[in-house]
Amino acid sequence: MKDFVLPDYKGGSIVNLMSSIAKSLGVKNPYPLLKILHPKKLKNVKNITLLIIDGMGFEYLEKKKKSILKDNLVGSMTSVFLPTTACAIPTFLTGVAPQQHAFTGWFMYLKEIGIVSKILPFTPKIGGPAFSKQGVEMKNIFREEAFSNKIKIKNFIINHKEIAYSDFSKVTSKKAKILAYKTLNGFFMQIKKAIKSSNRRKYIYSYWPEFDTINHKYGTDHKKTSKHFIEIEKKLVNFIKSIKDTNTLLIITADHGFKNTPFEKVIRLEDHPKMEECLVLPLCGEGRVAYCYVHPRKTRQFENYVKKKMNKYCHIFKSKDLIDKKYFGMFKPNPKLLDRVGDYILVFKKDHYITDKIKKGMKQDLNVGHHGGVSKQEMIVPLVLINC
Repeated sequence: MKDFVLPDYKGGSIVNLMSSIAKSLGVKNPYPLLKILHPKKLKNVKNITLLIIDGMGFEYLEKKKKSILKDNLVGSMTSVFLPTTACAIPTFLTGVAPQQHAFTGWFMYLKEIGIVSKILPFTPKIGGPAFSKQGVEMKNIFREEAFSNKIKIKNFIINHKEIAYSDFSKVTSKKAKILAYKTLNGFFMQIKKAIKSSNRRKYIYSYWPEFDTINHKYGTDHKKTSKHFIEIEKKLVNFIKSIKDTNTLLIITADHGFKNTPFEKVIRLEDHPKMEECLVLPLCGEGRVAYCYVHPRKTRQFENYVKKKMNKYCHIFKSKDLIDKKYFGMFKPNPKLLDRVGDYILVFKKDHYITDKIKKGMKQDLNVGHHGGVSKQEMIVPLVLINC
């Protein structure tokens, strides 16, 4: 589709970034190297430090007039499909695309237990305790080998205290040392601690989530978003001074960008009962790209309704077709992938998105900012390199 920006898994995505990092550490990764970061640039670096600012899209950064991040911008990459935290962060933490790790969106149907989940918190979509408290282990849901297991050098994973020891974090940080923080100051302090922990070569993964939270609530143009970005930059400048001459390369990027989505562009599933009655499960995926599980006897009704009544809002695809077209990644797909993307995929146009309300009083996802769609704002992320 002419308005689609799709992942460039052949050398221009965050998956390929992980291949370049892996190659520099003597590890083979199935995906090609990132064209704008050859492993030779990392060969003699003592501290390879990947710093993820959740939600910081390339377009957002490129528009800045004065910025240390923009000053050190070397190019752009695509995220994965879907460009969302639940798909991209597992890519950073495994080195492979959703085609292999099979984490397909914030809301994900788990055939293993017959429940639609919020996959990263590992809880039901409607809320409640984590599945692990009910005897279900994340390792039985997520089986892709962690990147921290593949590399042979000392490595660290730095996450906010609320997620540092979560079920998902545990399965993706097997051989890494976990460092937790509470604040932005603490975030940079923990990275510094990891860098200065020894003179040995190290790989450090670090993740800052708050920029994403603010963009969701206020959108990319709000003064609170700008204020937080400026705060990140100020702390980053001081941090760089504190690690001077440590032979560190900061590789700064994001999991996705953001699209501003006005409230009046929301599509409420309950307003489309003829479509809703075709579904056998709540919507999965994201508001900008939804996975639909359709009753086998109602596929024609579903297709006809979407094509006639929803055509100005979204494109409709059979899920298997997008797997076959390599939207989710290259090479052999995870056997669980098809189960996790439904029968049909709705890709929303322009700034539209969809919500479904599945229990009384449930808060609907009426945010100003969204991601997960195929616009350039959502799909394209920056690559910033800073030598310290």
